[in-house]
Amino acid sequence: MRRHVGPILAGLGTSLIVLAVVQPAYIVGQVVRFPLSEYETATLTGTGMSYFSATKVATVTGVNVRATYTIKGDPAAGSSSTAVWNEFSYVYDTTNHQPVQMTTRRFAFDRKTAELVNCCGASINHNSHVKQSGVVGYVFPINTRPKTYQVFDTTLNRPVPFTYDGTATVGGVKTYKFVEDVPPTKIGFSPLSSTQPEYYQIHLVYWVDPVIGALLNVNEDQTLFLRDPATGARTTVLFDGDLQATPASVQEIVKLDSDGRSKLTLLSTTLPIVNGIAGALALIAGILLARRPRADVPLAVSEAAATPAAATPE
Repeated sequence: MRRHVGPILAGLGTSLIVLAVVQPAYIVGQVVRFPLSEYETATLTGTGMSYFSATKVATVTGVNVRATYTIKGDPAAGSSSTAVWNEFSYVYDTTNHQPVQMTTRRFAFDRKTAELVNCCGASINHNSHVKQSGVVGYVFPINTRPKTYQVFDTTLNRPVPFTYDGTATVGGVKTYKFVEDVPPTKIGFSPLSSTQPEYYQIHLVYWVDPVIGALLNVNEDQTLFLRDPATGARTTVLFDGDLQATPASVQEIVKLDSDGRSKLTLLSTTLPIVNGIAGALALIAGILLARRPRADVPLAVSEAAATPAAATPE
């Protein structure tokens, strides 16, 4: 019986050892993806900001502003390889209790590389003619690398370089810092003027968890203004200020990120170690049980070896 159990245990042990080896690379690579049913809200605030008020028909200065970004996944539109998320942003003047701006975005992207794909009703402010490409920005690739990424800018409607700028710790998590620097760039004409072009300038900093590609913190210093084409001087400020993610938002996002990291650690580290140890023990036990012990040597052979041969009559 033990000789039958031994090979079974040895086979099981070998399988567990192989699983422990391939699990971190292959299985985790197949399982770990951005979710289809994402739901998250982030809040950024700024002080001493300026914007053009449609109600006052003038630029308002020195106000406090709150920007709320809400992401909601559309699981029905996604697939095993592609996620579809909707983003709604609402900028509000908390000093004068007035709305500043509202924008919408629908985007589809690869659930591992975070690369945008044009499908599933993707749009910017309900304009489906905008072709979104590059990295999402709200998320970076799983296993983000310390390099420059082309990330889609929703104002320019094209990807721009986000340059790797070192590491920093956010809520106890080591992150990669990426920076977008766009100098004053003409983006067209605003409804305020058909003769003075509108310009856009931004210094945007993202802190990204490189393990799962999550965006943990944001600093957005942005300016929109009109420029006199003859003199090049700024004539009207449409928006100007520095927005920073609130500590409460960062804390909540880090908590979600930590939950994701825990699941990844379970798949990529804990389970492979357990499987490796269990496999080694099963393999050793199987080998020992499969070996034929000395006591199993046939008795007839032992007796024959011990008894002298009978004398042959002459």
